[in-house]
Amino acid sequence: MVKIGIVYFSVTDVTGALVRRACKELSKQNIPFISHQIVGSEIVDGRFVNPDLMNELAGCNAIIFASPTYMGNVSAQFKAFADATSDFWERQAWAGKIAAGITAGTGLNGDQASTLQYFATLASQHGMIWLGLDAPFSDEGKNVNRLGCQLGVTAHSLDGKVHETDLRSAEYLANRVLNTAKKLASNGY
Repeated sequence: MVKIGIVYFSVTDVTGALVRRACKELSKQNIPFISHQIVGSEIVDGRFVNPDLMNELAGCNAIIFASPTYMGNVSAQFKAFADATSDFWERQAWAGKIAAGITAGTGLNGDQASTLQYFATLASQHGMIWLGLDAPFSDEGKNVNRLGCQLGVTAHSLDGKVHETDLRSAEYLANRVLNTAKKLASNGY
């Protein structure tokens, strides 16, 4: 059986709502998963410290990264987590795991793609397999990807409310990650 991990940071809870929707989909599928929200107390002297989480993620077939887009990139809190993963980068301990990303911003084009590109770069550093959305902008059949970014889930919110299509996109991505992880696991990968 596959296991999915989701690591995220959220302040206004837009990113949190997207992650909860992804978790709801995984829960419906009866798949073991972990969802971890990065909190300030885990950052000590500028460094993310949570060895239990890192051990749990080591047992996952896939990891979804999620952070709001701040000033054109991931939040500082998420970056602290990412930097802490360098402790096992040299061993390529996450090589072969699936990676995907979720982000949100207040600007309609608030450089959310830069955050997803950072997630993809982080995944590449670890030898992970990046998985985006296989749904073009306004895909009538799937009704996801409202903002047209196939690299991952992007959401836009000015008031803390999350558009239903953005929530469906997070759900869709979780399902896509799960199905791909199952296919890889069934082939011994």
